[in-house]
This record gives sequence, C-alpha cells and structure tokens, in this order.
Amino acid sequence: MKSQFTLGGLALAASVLLTACGGGTDESRDDPPPARGTLMLGLLAAPTVTKATIDAGTTAKGVIALAGAAKCDVEIRYVYYMTRDPQGNPATASAGVFVPSGTDAACSGQRPVVLYAHGTTTDKAFNMAQVDTNAEGSLVMAFYAAQGFIVVAPNYMGYDRSGLQYTPYLNAESSAIDMVDGLRAAKAHLAVEGASKPSSKLLITGYSQGGHVAMATQKVIERDYASEFTVTAAGPMSGPYNLVKMGDAVTGGTINAGATLFLPLQLTSYQKAYGNIYSSPTEVYQSPYAATAETLFPSTESLTQLITEGKLPADATFTKLFGTGGLLTDSFRTGYAASNFRKALQTNTLLGWTPKAPMAMCGGAQDPTVFFFNTTDAQADFLSRGKAYPAFNLESRATLPAGASGDLVYGGFQQAKAAAGTGATAAYHGTLVPPFCNALVRGYFQTVLAAGQ
Repeated sequence: MKSQFTLGGLALAASVLLTACGGGTDESRDDPPPARGTLMLGLLAAPTVTKATIDAGTTAKGVIALAGAAKCDVEIRYVYYMTRDPQGNPATASAGVFVPSGTDAACSGQRPVVLYAHGTTTDKAFNMAQVDTNAEGSLVMAFYAAQGFIVVAPNYMGYDRSGLQYTPYLNAESSAIDMVDGLRAAKAHLAVEGASKPSSKLLITGYSQGGHVAMATQKVIERDYASEFTVTAAGPMSGPYNLVKMGDAVTGGTINAGATLFLPLQLTSYQKAYGNIYSSPTEVYQSPYAATAETLFPSTESLTQLITEGKLPADATFTKLFGTGGLLTDSFRTGYAASNFRKALQTNTLLGWTPKAPMAMCGGAQDPTVFFFNTTDAQADFLSRGKAYPAFNLESRATLPAGASGDLVYGGFQQAKAAAGTGATAAYHGTLVPPFCNALVRGYFQTVLAAGQ
C-alpha cells in the first residue's frame, strides 16, 4: 500500500497558509491568522485498506486474537490544520484519520470517535496516516477503525509537515490544544467526505507519551471545551502522569530505558515554553552533546546515525545520562531539586484534577521505560476524590476484566513475554504491552458505549 499525498495539494495548502498568515500580498498582511482547528487540507491519503489485508497484518504480528477479525475496510485520510504553539503563535500540524467503511452495520452511519495520541518518536517524518510503514498507525487501524470506530490520530506539532521546529513534548496544555484542533479539523473534513460520520461519542486514548497527552486532553476538554465536546470515556495507557516523580527517580539514580532520548525532547520543549530552564545548553548538557542537543529532536536522522556522529551517547538502552561520557552535566543533577526544570515537571504532572467521564488506565508493572507508579499514583489520586477508576496491570490477573477476555489478555501477555526470552525487557514497553492494553481499552470503551453512557 503506497501513500498518495499529492504535491500539488500540499503546495496549494502552503500557499493558502502563507497568505492567511500574512505572507501574501501587502493587502493580506494585516489579516488575522486562520482560527485554531481550521482545516487547511484534507486528502484521501491511500487506497482503502481491506479487511483481508488488515487480518493478514494482525495474523502476521500474532495479535489477531486480540484485535479480532476486521469488520470494516478502512479509508486512510489525512488532514493538515491550524493550531497554536505554547506561546500562542499560529502553528500547523497534521493528523491521520481512519474511517471504517463496508456493508457491516458497524461500518457506516454515525460512528463513535477515538481520539488517539501516539507514543514518543524521534522521527521528524512520523505520520500516523502512513500505515504501510507506521507500526502504531497500523495497530490503531486494526484495533479501532476496523472494528467500527472513526480514529483521529494527530501527529503533533513538530512532526510530519508541521511548521514548528521542535515539538512541545509532554507539555500538557499545548498537547491538548493540538489534539482538540486536530479533532476539529478532522470533523470538518469528514462533514463533506466519506459515508461514515462522527457521532457525538468521543473516546480518548493514547500510549506512552500519548497516555500523558490523552489524560491531558480529557482534562482540558472537560475544563475548557465542554460546550463543544463531551468526553464519553478515556483510556490512557502506560503514560508518565506523575512527571515530577519520574524526574526525581531518574536524577536519584533510577534511570529509565530511553532517558537519553526523552530528556532532550523534554528540556527543549520546556525551554521553548517557559524560557527559563537554562541560559545556555552547556548548563545541562555535557560536551560534545551541548552543541547539538537543543535542536536534536525531532530528527531526520536515525538514532544509529546520531550515535555514530557523536550526537548521542553510544548506549543501546539509552540510559547513559550522567557521569563520564553521559548526556547531562553533574551540575544539572545536583541542582535539579531547586531547578526550573523540576517546576516544569510539576506543572505538567497530571495529578490533582478530577475527571468527569469514565476512565480506565492500563500498563505493565515491570515497565522499565515508564514506571508503573505513574498509573497507580494517578489511580490513587483520583480515588482520594471519590473517583474509582480501574488500572489494568498486565502482570496481575486480578486487575483485569473477569471472564474470557481477561484470561485471553493475561495468558497472551505472559506467553508473549516468555517468547521474547532475554529480549523481553527491551521489548516490554514498546512492543509487548501496546496490543494488550489497546485490547483492554477498546473493550472498556465498548462496555461504556453499550451501557449508553
């Protein structure tokens, strides 16, 4: 399956955007920028993916029992839209939109919408709509769109064809604004395209970074956009909800897998948003990394290339954070407790708010990348205000749904770990957990919808 983005269409969108933002004639320069959520371009991005193709993919990946046989073919659409960066300046972003189609009753008419937030990536070209090469996009297509959900999956500012030169990584407010605007643009596109149309049912989920984004989006929609959208249910998965505790753990010596990728994304994000994380990159980064770390991600180069070029420490687990040859300075570590970086982590920690819509969280207790205390801390925090939400732990059968679905997930996950052997730890967060948590969250959504909530 090959992408069918048209260069002419994208060039037209760029020219429209330049004119709208004051890059056209003299007369247009005082025009206000397009409103947030304005659809700048909507395309059918690729040929419809058939049920047979989807089933072949889930079978090859060994997850067809979790995903279920596809009920629907899926149209892959792409929207390019206006949003705002953390300073409130106009910015562009894009999203993949997966639309079920076919003769099954689940595949046409008014369909519930899954607003999906993807996990961390360092690849600037990342595009959820390119399901032939994007593993997360392919998974979301199979687990949700092929089962009758319309999926809106923003790529976030800074990725794909976004005009922003960095990404607001783990910035709760900015990420939520981007998600809301992507949803607006997708709904505008689908209002005139396709047989399936969005219903009023809005389900929010995401994995890893996307778990944080999903939870932030529920919070912001319920707080600021309740007159426009009503959240039906949410299902954040394996997200770093307690960012300040994560930062305390990492600087205290419990370094998570992937830390040398996450910290440059996070430091740049907060420096751009708040302007006070450091005066110079040399305050936080060791040489030679200080020369390039601030603008390292998202990147057009692979991680292997960046290591070869000396722009990242040579460490397969990406945990070489401190000490000789590490990414960050000792002064950053010793000054962390009183730093503006820790204050930024506290600002973006998702505790202390009360969800209105039902929520179920999911993760695995042995996660070496996003520690599971993030999930249990959020669960306990909500419970302290009378909100009892399930937290599915793939390592504990008692936390999973009763009956055959819980047995399938628990047994399947344990088998997958065993099959991974010595590679289970490395594969845990990025490969092993996602399909099982998506199966649980989808089941939760279906239960909520069936109950008429």
